Amino acid sequence: MPANIIDGVAISKGIRAQWKARAEALKARGVTPGLTVILVGADPASQIYVRNKIRACGELGLHSELYHLPAEVEEAEVLARIRALNSDPNVHGILVQLPLPPQVRAASVLETIAVEKDVDGLHVQNIGSLVAGRPGLYPCTPSGCVAMLDHIGAPIEGREAVVVGRSNIVGKPVAMMLLARSATVTICTSKTRDLPSHTRRADILIVATGHAHLVTREMVKPGAVVIDVGTNRLPNGKLAGDVDFDSVREVAGWITPVPGGVGPMTITMLLANTVQAAERLVAAQGMP
Repeated sequence: MPANIIDGVAISKGIRAQWKARAEALKARGVTPGLTVILVGADPASQIYVRNKIRACGELGLHSELYHLPAEVEEAEVLARIRALNSDPNVHGILVQLPLPPQVRAASVLETIAVEKDVDGLHVQNIGSLVAGRPGLYPCTPSGCVAMLDHIGAPIEGREAVVVGRSNIVGKPVAMMLLARSATVTICTSKTRDLPSHTRRADILIVATGHAHLVTREMVKPGAVVIDVGTNRLPNGKLAGDVDFDSVREVAGWITPVPGGVGPMTITMLLANTVQAAERLVAAQGMP
């Protein structure tokens, strides 16, 4: 029997409705949650991602601004723009779209964003809060993955979870989130020796490597929940995940599609972080 599809679009709608209500509550108190996006260069994929994020803000009633800087911009100018936004009380979230041109170091950019406005959840302090189990703004894609598991009622505690991918954006933080929920977590990479011996143990398999169709049917435990974070452009122009969807669907219990799976959840968690950042600012200021 084919796997159940985890519909990221449908799940996102429900979650966004909850955060829209919280945004409306803030607006009733005179505060409109605001997100500012900085886009450097003219990468087509980045432009699409940014456009989707701005549109989603509008749908939730959030204020949004876009600063589109030329690809040749100096790092100092980008950092100066971020520092100005750090000081702007109307900006609750700052997002710098990755990747960046080589002269602008991602590490410098992420460390310059004020931790309380780091709605991407990638500042070292927010990552540290995640590892330490403290409140913070957590990375969006991993948060979306865990929200999907909760939505379908997939047990996490005591289960075998295998994460294929070790990036700071997805692999490492999602492993920490699963560990915090008492899963037994194994982190692999695309270069792990005998990768199938690890993936076949997984009750929960999360794949984020950027290698199209890396995980095939033979690598998946029957009935497993498979979350595919990968988005790869094939030579024919179509999008494909890191999981061979058609074959894995025949053995998995649940599986995310690409597109329409993790992508919408990532944007949803960005909106959630922005509203949460605004709520914390209101609380810190003691506003009525």
